[in-house]
Amino acid sequence: MRALSMPAEAPSLADAVAQAVRDGVAAGELVPERTYSVYQLADQLGVSRSPVREAMLRLAEAGLVEIRRNRGFRVLPPRAHDVEEIIEIRLALEPAAARKAALRGTDAQHAEIRSALDAMAAAAARGDDASFWPADRTLHDLLLRASGNARAAAVVDRLRSATALLGPPTTARGRTLTEIHAEHEVVVAAVLARDGTAAEAAMRAHLEATGRLLIAHLRP
Repeated sequence: MRALSMPAEAPSLADAVAQAVRDGVAAGELVPERTYSVYQLADQLGVSRSPVREAMLRLAEAGLVEIRRNRGFRVLPPRAHDVEEIIEIRLALEPAAARKAALRGTDAQHAEIRSALDAMAAAAARGDDASFWPADRTLHDLLLRASGNARAAAVVDRLRSATALLGPPTTARGRTLTEIHAEHEVVVAAVLARDGTAAEAAMRAHLEATGRLLIAHLRP
């Protein structure tokens, strides 16, 4: 196995292992035709086998690896179809949630949403990807929770994790952080104005644009 390295920061060891594998795939250090051992990966990354197994389960759910019983795992090339499915599910959940967040969200929830958008704006102004994407994720989570559907928030969080493992963020394929923030700003403005129809339309437009860029990157 070629040299892999853990990212400098990650929410958990399993997240760090998953990112190390994804980076290894992107760099050509892990290739589809080989089967890799969980034990070898754990030793190389300097972690126990438990976070490696958890990472493999996440990667398998995302469609990036195939787990081979008693043998290890095999890398699968990312497919546009995987992203299409994820975006389709998010489109079924998030536009409607944005509408409900506008109509049903409390003033306190709206203030949290505004704060998350401000954090995105500040990160975009600094060109700070490391701060921007967690703020983006927080904003989507807050909108879903303000709609009153915590289960949908959990589903979308898992889907976003899967999308992150399938390829680079859309800033690598045609959008700047400032442009992505602007798409969210339209959503939040509608939510704060309690305009459910506009919030739903803005969220749908944002997700469709994101999907197009991600899918274009994965298609040959």
